[in-house]
Amino acid sequence: MPDLFSPDRPAAEGAPRPLADRLRPVRLGDVVGQARALAPDGPIGAMVGSGRMGSVILWGPPGVGKTTIARLIAAETDLAFVQISAIFSGVPELRKVFEAARARHAAGQGTLLFVDEIHRFNKAQQDAFLPLMEEGIITLIGATTENPSFELNAALLSRAQVVVLERLSAGDLEALIRRAEGALGAPLALDAGAREALVAMADGDGRALLNLVEQVAAWRLAAPIGAEELGRRLMRRAAVYDKSGDGHYNLISALHKSVRGSDPDAALYWLARMLEGGEDPRFLARRITRMAIEDVGLADPAAQTQCLHAWEVYERLGSPEGELALAQAVVYLALAPKSNAAYVAYKAARAEARRTGSAPPPRHILNAPTRLMKDEGYGAGYLYDHDAEDGFSGQDYFPEGMRRPVLYTPVDRGFERELKKRLEWFVRQRARRQGGT
Repeated sequence: MPDLFSPDRPAAEGAPRPLADRLRPVRLGDVVGQARALAPDGPIGAMVGSGRMGSVILWGPPGVGKTTIARLIAAETDLAFVQISAIFSGVPELRKVFEAARARHAAGQGTLLFVDEIHRFNKAQQDAFLPLMEEGIITLIGATTENPSFELNAALLSRAQVVVLERLSAGDLEALIRRAEGALGAPLALDAGAREALVAMADGDGRALLNLVEQVAAWRLAAPIGAEELGRRLMRRAAVYDKSGDGHYNLISALHKSVRGSDPDAALYWLARMLEGGEDPRFLARRITRMAIEDVGLADPAAQTQCLHAWEVYERLGSPEGELALAQAVVYLALAPKSNAAYVAYKAARAEARRTGSAPPPRHILNAPTRLMKDEGYGAGYLYDHDAEDGFSGQDYFPEGMRRPVLYTPVDRGFERELKKRLEWFVRQRARRQGGT
């Protein structure tokens, strides 16, 4: 049986080749961790199996095989493989690539154009691919680590299928280590704990893992070492976190939903993930305060105060001490009673305001500082609540002719349980007094 990974292919001009390059799969079925996309009934596997390869956008984190998959698709579909990077290519380079693709097409051969970091092309550059895709001159495979919905033109997305590639699991990375050991001809000199630590250091990136494996193999250790010694010798790979990209929004969403779900442990974890990734604590302070307003609300009015104090403490102490105040606020919010009743009521009020337009307030609650305004009935019939029974007049304050809406419906949790009792009393008194009983 031939070697699936061809580790002994001769390097060009005798140049050394990194382990990650030597272990590149030679068949789509040998790619680790992407069975959902590459299986015979998966999106790419089905296209390749049918012999009708369409354009594809590969979306996934670094080191999951985007370039390898593109090369293997070209090999299994007999398309000429051309690779460019949006970082280093401009209009002149694209023009040359397109001219060469047209020449191949005229000679009866298709071109698979692999564009790495395709999201870095601007709108005009992305639009340049469209006519060649429509004419069948190129089959485009774009690779991106950013959410295509935000970064790629709708016209381009309509002509390509987005295929999501998964972050490699611990099991996938362990399988790569075993393959690397087979290519190297010897097991790594690591005990079980160090092996697990090596997988964690790669953080789901197969290319990063193989580079780490290559470093460990180069040490030529006489005896296996443990996780502590491995940690002294190797630097842990920084977690993938783009403060302005998709990871940023995914993690803040995870933090917010963990707080809303009353899970302080998960909330602390996602807070720590963002801080470890270099997120601005001031951004987190703002979002944590928003959570207090949006998801705790009047069920615990002190939640806003807790968040504002935590924000102020961070401003006074800075990092890292001030970050503990943010952590305390997150725990408080997670364990606080939850209500979005005020938030829902506010949105409903905005909708009513848009619907009713410029309807004026009723005249009985308008001030009348001039004789003309008094003559027009401004303020006539206004009941001063402090003079009324129980300090409540029960008058209507909505525009004349407007059907009274119910906007605020408190929940039966936390402090809002008390507010609900008060509201129900006011509703009963308003009905009684407006009914004349």
